[in-house]
Amino acid sequence: MSVNANGSLSGRVVTVLGGTGFVGCHLAQELLSRGARLRLVSRHPQKAWRIRPLGNLGQMQSVPLDVTRTQDLSRVFAGSDAVINLMGAFAGNLDALQGKGLARIATAARETGVERFIHISAIGADAGSQVAYARTKGEGEAAVLSAFPNATIVRPSILFGDDDNFVMMFGRLIAKAPALPVFGPHAKIQPLFVDDAAEAIANAILLPEAQGRTYEIAGPEVITMLELNQRIAAAQCRKRAFIELPDAVSGAIASVPLAPISRDQWALLKAGNMADASQPGIAELGVTPRPLSLFLERWMVQFRKNGRFNEGSTIPAEGPKF
Repeated sequence: MSVNANGSLSGRVVTVLGGTGFVGCHLAQELLSRGARLRLVSRHPQKAWRIRPLGNLGQMQSVPLDVTRTQDLSRVFAGSDAVINLMGAFAGNLDALQGKGLARIATAARETGVERFIHISAIGADAGSQVAYARTKGEGEAAVLSAFPNATIVRPSILFGDDDNFVMMFGRLIAKAPALPVFGPHAKIQPLFVDDAAEAIANAILLPEAQGRTYEIAGPEVITMLELNQRIAAAQCRKRAFIELPDAVSGAIASVPLAPISRDQWALLKAGNMADASQPGIAELGVTPRPLSLFLERWMVQFRKNGRFNEGSTIPAEGPKF
């Protein structure tokens, strides 16, 4: 089914759990632009400073709350037409945050009369996994569907944006160091633009056929971690040496405290991060994803030695001619 990318949510109350992070900020902008009345639930509502100016007067409400500890969630969900759960982490009490503990949250939403429950999981979620992150993500999906059978599960791939901690992190590192190690250089990823993910999630509220279904959403191209680093360096007009770390070395480094990558993150990276073609994807949610190449050169301008006037830039070094 084709979905209008600007499908109105006017007048609908959408409650977002854990919505003050990277994905939450972009999703909030999408929901507010469609006229939704946004209720943002977070342990740290002060982090929503980027979101507050995006809505009209009275269109957004912040609720300071730790939903993993609060027993009565009826007041949080009261009057909500839809609930979107964004909660997730790589450390801490994962069972409560993104695992079996979600049954209580989904049950409260159903009993309060919420019509749509959208649960944001992750590609690689697997209740049988030895990796705590993937295991609890899988258990969380099962817990949500058990308590709210018509819930929609959305599993995004790695998300990128100009304010992310992925592409931009590599951008900063490549700008500073002449040589860099690459963990899992041949690991395949299918990165998705965060605004495309936000559009897909918002569309899931409107699609009747999305109820009870699981979607794996990803970008239009599959690349390796080495290719990603090489593309970033090229967009910065920099020549860099990339050291391809063997799996044994990567695993050993990931086991050391304060390493740049955790053991769980390394295990997930090694397994790859691509959408399962047998599952409904982002196209079924009405979105045509945009490739990283569409944005990368513009985003990397800030890391070039001479900015926009760097040799190799699309803007002539002598400046524009009038």
